[in-house]
Amino acid sequence: MPMTPSAYALRIGGLTPMTTIDYPGELAAVVFCQGCPWRCRYCHNGHLSSSSGGGRIPWSEVRTFLEKRAGLLDALVFSGGEPTLQAALPAAMQKARSMGFKIGLHTAGPYPDRLRRLLPFVDWVGLDIKALPVGYPALTGAPDSGERAWESLASLLDAGVALQVRTTILPGWHDEPDIRPLADRLAALGVRNHVLQPCRTDSTLDPRLGMTGNPNPPEAERP
Repeated sequence: MPMTPSAYALRIGGLTPMTTIDYPGELAAVVFCQGCPWRCRYCHNGHLSSSSGGGRIPWSEVRTFLEKRAGLLDALVFSGGEPTLQAALPAAMQKARSMGFKIGLHTAGPYPDRLRRLLPFVDWVGLDIKALPVGYPALTGAPDSGERAWESLASLLDAGVALQVRTTILPGWHDEPDIRPLADRLAALGVRNHVLQPCRTDSTLDPRLGMTGNPNPPEAERP
């Protein structure tokens, strides 16, 4: 049986030392993990897409940072990129947890089996649900991405982990048929915290999004 990589193998492309918005209700730092299996049109962290790209930050630097912030920060959030891409993520989560930090995770859910194995180490998850399953390939470039994401959602709901589901509103989307059917299906499954967020079109992977009018339609502003 292969050994789980240590936290020192985690590929880190960035570190935000303090934030109040990436883990609701907690003062947190954010580790941005390098690499993502999908190429979402509206992704604004394109520099994190490649598993080998970006400026690397060693885990030892993150550990030293956390030691200095013990008692000052509440949580450490693993974001990306896609954190669950990396086999070293469980070890990094356990290390941070052992230092007294709550663990948050931002994920799009591309690896439902891996996500299930992470649940013992996670206190809160921000899950990116992009669309109904049938609409995923046009956004991610991956044919089975919708099924994977919605399977991840089902696992999180079954586990009862603290969860926020986020959906990015693309330019040109409207309440019907783009948003309301998605919101209704999520509500029927038991999602109680669904947040609509506007698309940032200044640095997306698909530059055509920045050339469309009305990038943030009124529907994106409703609770």
